[in-house]
Parts: sequence; C-alpha cells; structure tokens
Amino acid sequence: MIIAKLAYKSLLNRRASVLLTLFTIAISVMLLLSIERVRIDAKSSFSNTISGTDLIVGARTGDIQLLLSSVFRIGHTNNGVSWKSYQYITSQRGVKWSIPISLGDSHKGQAVLGTTLDYFSHYRFAKKQNLTFNKGHPFAAINEVVLGSEVANKLGYKLNDSIVISHGMGNTSFHHHDDNPFKVVGILNPTGTPVDKTLHIPLAAIDLIHGGKASHEHEHEHEHEHEHDEHNNLVGHPKQITAFLMGFNSPLYTLQIRRNINQYKQEALLGIMPTVTLKELWEMLAIVEKILLLFSAVVVLVSLLGMLTTLLANLSQRRRELAILRSVGARPWHLFTLISIESLLTTLLGCLVGSALYYLVIFSAGGYLQSHAGISVNITMLSYYELGLIGVIMAAGFIIGLIPATRAYFYSLSDGMSIKA
Repeated sequence: MIIAKLAYKSLLNRRASVLLTLFTIAISVMLLLSIERVRIDAKSSFSNTISGTDLIVGARTGDIQLLLSSVFRIGHTNNGVSWKSYQYITSQRGVKWSIPISLGDSHKGQAVLGTTLDYFSHYRFAKKQNLTFNKGHPFAAINEVVLGSEVANKLGYKLNDSIVISHGMGNTSFHHHDDNPFKVVGILNPTGTPVDKTLHIPLAAIDLIHGGKASHEHEHEHEHEHEHDEHNNLVGHPKQITAFLMGFNSPLYTLQIRRNINQYKQEALLGIMPTVTLKELWEMLAIVEKILLLFSAVVVLVSLLGMLTTLLANLSQRRRELAILRSVGARPWHLFTLISIESLLTTLLGCLVGSALYYLVIFSAGGYLQSHAGISVNITMLSYYELGLIGVIMAAGFIIGLIPATRAYFYSLSDGMSIKA
C-alpha cells in the first residue's frame, strides 16, 4: 500500500508527461472500441439492408445477382417475372404481404423503382425499421413520385417539383419520357440503404411511360390484398415485373413456397432468403473486416510503443530520484514494483478515459452513421468481448511497464548519483 501511494504521488508530481501518456492510451482505446463497434454493427447493418422480408423472387439467375439487382440496384436481370405468375404465387396460403418491384428506368443516374403502396407499409430496413417521410406522403396518383433522401439532397428537389424519367439505367440516357413528367409528393427520411438513392413511382406508371395504358381491369380469380390499389389505378396490370418481395405468416410457409417457386414449371423463377444471401455476400467481402481488425491492432500497438518511449524517457530523468529512494532504504524490488504500479495505473486510467470517450463518440456519431453509411450503431454496455479487449490492453500495458521497471531494478546507487556529461 505504501508503494501504491508513492506511485500515485509520483504520477501527480509528473502530471504533464503522465497526462500525455494517458491521453495516448485513451485515444487508442477509444479508436479500438469504436472500430470494433463499427465493424460488428456494419456487418449487422449490412445483413439488415433489407429486414423483415422472407423471400425475394425473380427470374432464375444466381442468388447474389438477384439480391444485387433487386435490393442494391446493381446490375440487372435478363428476364422478369410475369404478372400472372406473381398473382398466382402471392395468392398462396400463408402469404402475409407482397411487394412487386419494376426496375429499368433512371433519373440522372439514380434508379427508378415502380411499386405499390404496400412498399411503404411493409418494406423494412436495419432492425425492422419502417420507411418514414421527412416531407410529404406516398404517391396517390399515377404521375407522382417519392424520392429517397439522397436523391432529394443531391439533386436539390423539393415537394411539387417536376421530374422526367429516362429509359435505361446509368448516367447517360438517350430516351427521356418527357411526355409523362412526375410531381414530387414525398421525400423519405435517410435510411443508409439503396432506398436513399431511389425514385419511387406507381407500378402502373412504368407501363404508362413505356407506351402502355394504366389498367383498371381485374381478374376475379386472382383478386387479393392489392385490390384497393387497383381501384386507385396505381398497380395496373403489367405484363411483367423485375422481382417481388414476400412476407409470410410462418417460417414453415417460407420454406414450402420457396421450394415450390424454385420448382415452378410455368416459368424459370428463383426464390432467395435475403438474410442468408446477405451473409454469403458479406463473406465475399471479408477482406474489409480483416482490414478493420488489422487497423485496430496497429492503433493499439502504436499507442503502447508510445507509452514505452515515454516511460523510458522519464526513467532517464528519474535516475537521481530513484537513487535517493535507494539511499533511504528502498530495495531494488521496491523500485521495480513502483515503476510497474505507475505503468499499470496509467494504463488503467487511460482505459477508463478511453471508454468514456468511446461512448461520447458513439453517441454523437450514431445518427450520422445511420443516415450516411447505413450503420445502425448499438449504444450498450461493453460486451464481454470488448471488456476482453480492454483486459488485453491492460495486460499489454503492464508488460510494457516491466521494461523500464527492470531497468530501474538494475540501476545502482552510484549510477544514479553520478553526474553525466
């Protein structure tokens, strides 16, 4: 206890250099915990880019290709799904809801998605969060459009602005649908997902801008939950769609209908479970996770080396102090223990301050990460894994402190008292 008190007073006496070392450790702990939290939550958020959807159904391609085209708007499928097949599949027992989507058009490089009002009711992102409106409301007429947050911000659109859709994806298009302009009636809140970069129009408008007619016809044998949309002329009766999302009353229905879809004889279709396919896609991007882990390790290593440099520099300046302690009866192991406790206390305080800074950073940047990077950060107590990381830093700090402690152990009285040129 006496040595511990002496170590505490010694730290106070050298508060300037100690604070510098403590600050270095605190920053490294904050960065380590923040990087680990972002790494873990980025993986979770990536897996939840689309949430609460049990199946995505499209033309038979590859699982990842269908996911990229329907969710991330990357690439495209060569074939679509006939409207007849869509109606038949979504009329099966156990189907809770479905969302048809039609892609292929764009506006100044941003994807245009034709869908129904069910999109705004049932589409989920992150941890089953609903789409919400920053301004306006869902489309209610065939010539209305709802913008993702990034589209509105990037292109400077506001409510009641007029927009012309172009045929084809990408920044360059040679065919603009000037005869069918759309009025902006809603702007969604940021989600950090491809929804932010998408313009949403009624499904019936896709046929209309391509020269078709919005249909009011019903096929009585296939009437289902979208009937109210048919009356509003927002769904129409398209020949085919790009894909559709489905939710079920029970996981058993998911597996059963997925098997039926993959064996569907009338049309070559593919049903994928987005959560499973997203995990497969993340595994393909595992290099990103490894880079973040490596960066975390480098941050800690640099801070510990900085701590070692500071301790050794201070030790050279403290030779006389240590020699005086020896002259009043301190044994070499007393000096060894003193330096070890000082390094342990410095590391402990650095970890505590770093943990506090970590919570401050996560709390401050949580909203920004969600809206701009799509990373839903969880502000919770430190997990056992994170506490283990701090424990490793504490152990590493203690081991680092043994180096100057060992040097102090072998300092002789004459070495400390002699004046060196």
